[in-house]
Amino acid sequence: MTTATPAAATSDQPVGKPRGVAFVIILTLITLGIYFIYWLYKTGDEIKKYSGEGLGGILWLVIGIVVGIVMWFVAPSEVGNNLYKKAGMEPPVSGKTGFWMLIPLAGLIIWVIKVQGALNRFWESKGAT
Repeated sequence: MTTATPAAATSDQPVGKPRGVAFVIILTLITLGIYFIYWLYKTGDEIKKYSGEGLGGILWLVIGIVVGIVMWFVAPSEVGNNLYKKAGMEPPVSGKTGFWMLIPLAGLIIWVIKVQGALNRFWESKGAT
């Protein structure tokens, strides 16, 4: 699989923050999901600010709280479509990534590895540290 090298972010495209995959998983488990709710808001907000597209942090948060299962599919879809595809890159995640969450506990871990890993690689390719 080949991927195109993305163009550098412009000053009006704030780059998101890479987060440690293990950090996200451990805090989500320790806080019984409260950190995951925060993660939904921050990630949705970062994607919206960077790409100008997508639901944004507030809607990610509301959907995550009201019908959380929907975000299992929406979050990776927005990462793939609003970040990777828009930059001309092959998206490593898609809405189908959400099916991993159907496996108790292990699915959460795999999902976070895939989604946060894709986010980290994208933000780092744009100069985030």
